[in-house]
Amino acid sequence: MISIKDLVVNYGGIEAVKGISFDVPQGSIVTLIGANGAGKSTTLKAISGLVRPKSGSISFLDEDITNKDPVAIVAKGITMVPEGRKIFADLTVLENLKIGAYLRKDKLDEDIEWVYSIFPRLKERHWQLGGTLSGGEQQMLAVGRALMSKPKLMMMDEPSLGLAPLIVKDIFNVIKRINENGVTVLLIEQNANMALHISDTGYVLETGVITLSGPGEELLENAAVKEAYLGK
Repeated sequence: MISIKDLVVNYGGIEAVKGISFDVPQGSIVTLIGANGAGKSTTLKAISGLVRPKSGSISFLDEDITNKDPVAIVAKGITMVPEGRKIFADLTVLENLKIGAYLRKDKLDEDIEWVYSIFPRLKERHWQLGGTLSGGEQQMLAVGRALMSKPKLMMMDEPSLGLAPLIVKDIFNVIKRINENGVTVLLIEQNANMALHISDTGYVLETGVITLSGPGEELLENAAVKEAYLGK
């Protein structure tokens, strides 16, 4: 579905991504793991059009989208759940969801109900301001808002960050459910253990370079991954 070739990205005056290449097959879950500053978020921002690559290419469904405008990229079917959630605190849950569909001209009712079926708590709180939700509820809202654009590819940047373990488990179950409904997922996640368990493929980034790759279950058994990211 998406193919990254020799991607180089400067961010804040630093070469954050140093010529990486990887593919995200349609229908898969792919995870990028690595320490802070490894270039993971910068990679997602480059795909989203939020930062411009210095060189290399990004193609989506065989179309070059390198350096395209973020709105055009969303219109093609790519959406992102950003780190820190970044919901609209002064808008209601329902208003936040509708903003996720800002490029759509069709009716939203069916998709809103689908989001509510995934996150019943959001339906209970549809009238509540986003800023008054708990951290876990805000993460649910951020994911639901992204789903409202009817994405083909959903990118998620640290969806479990700062959440209680029980909520983290729920979020990963939701990621699997979204994927089973036909949405390809590109995931950045600090919880490497849970992320690799649900991933078809994983990539390890270190200082802007891919140092390891393979099936998620295979990386879980890799000694270097165990030591650096799994605490074993």
